[in-house]
Amino acid sequence: MNTQQAMDLQVEISQNSPMPLRGSFSCAPGQLLALVGPSGAGKTSMLRVMAGLLHAANARVSVGGEIWCDTTQGLHMPPQQRHVGLVFQNYALMPHMNAIENVTLAMLHLPSAQRLQQARDWLQRMGLTQEQQQRLPALLSGGQQQRVALARALARQPRLLLMDEPFSAVDQMNRRSLYGLIADLRRDLHIPIVLVTHDLHEARQLADKLVVMDAGEVLQEGTPAHIYRSPRNARVADLVGIPNRFHGRWLGHSGPHPLPDGFAWLEWLPQPDAPSGLALVVKDKGRLKTSGQAVTWVIQGDGFEVNPLSIEDEAKDSQRVILQAQVSALRSLGEISLATLALEMPAGAQLQLTLSGAQRQSVQTGQQLTVSLDCRWIHVMPVRK
Repeated sequence: MNTQQAMDLQVEISQNSPMPLRGSFSCAPGQLLALVGPSGAGKTSMLRVMAGLLHAANARVSVGGEIWCDTTQGLHMPPQQRHVGLVFQNYALMPHMNAIENVTLAMLHLPSAQRLQQARDWLQRMGLTQEQQQRLPALLSGGQQQRVALARALARQPRLLLMDEPFSAVDQMNRRSLYGLIADLRRDLHIPIVLVTHDLHEARQLADKLVVMDAGEVLQEGTPAHIYRSPRNARVADLVGIPNRFHGRWLGHSGPHPLPDGFAWLEWLPQPDAPSGLALVVKDKGRLKTSGQAVTWVIQGDGFEVNPLSIEDEAKDSQRVILQAQVSALRSLGEISLATLALEMPAGAQLQLTLSGAQRQSVQTGQQLTVSLDCRWIHVMPVRK
């Protein structure tokens, strides 16, 4: 194990009861890892295992080379010895104590004067004024209360920071401010940070790494860019909200004409049982062997260009396909617009595209558009039965 690996958070777990939890992942110091998935996926339970609040039936957790839990050795370090900073959704502040007093609770091992000074320093770093530091939690806004909770978690000088849906009870304006605060802190805190969230936009904005969970199982671990471009299966694609997911039939080399090595034919089907569709040239990674097998495939918005300027040149590229479409729906989302396009071929298929800048100003519902599809962005997955 090298030095960098020795400083990582390492989690391995496999149990069926009292609740199913299965998978492994790691988080390096200075990284923020987001656990994402639907309600009941096991995200908070996984967090509780890391904190030592939940005894796992079969697990190993280590931080900085120190083993916090290893059920094979009968080792379970109690929570108070793990030096974990915890930030909860409901803040968990003492209502009868002001902000400074709440933060000093994390430093009872220090002399009183030192506790007081460090509490003030942390709260000032969180952006609270001296007057706000003297207030009771009930007299602080939700965003301010969360800053106090974060200061208290960090005042412990934790080796691991765990945050369980910390921004869900905060309004959107305060949430954006807290995002900036977390981003600034990460540059200074050389510890692993784990965030539980159901907000995919939040996860993509903050996280270096995603761990996608469902029904207690880790389905995929990786950077947001990698998971969004190459989800492991259709369930992961659904959970991370990839809108352009389609049915297909893997043709391999049995297509309209021979292809060079490393390429194969994919038939784009509007429905799983459609007799025929649109043939696409895609990269052959060698994982799909059976010609004619059912597949699903996804593609990010980066793989599309609306009204390309050089249609003739695009048509000469075997991995680009020119599509004719009509705008069937258009929804403004502030500085971007979400457009639904109905395709002429394959008939019945639809695209979801995000438009921004000057381009979206010229697009209207009912308008006919030409779309260039770059097949290099296509990721094909077998259908699991």
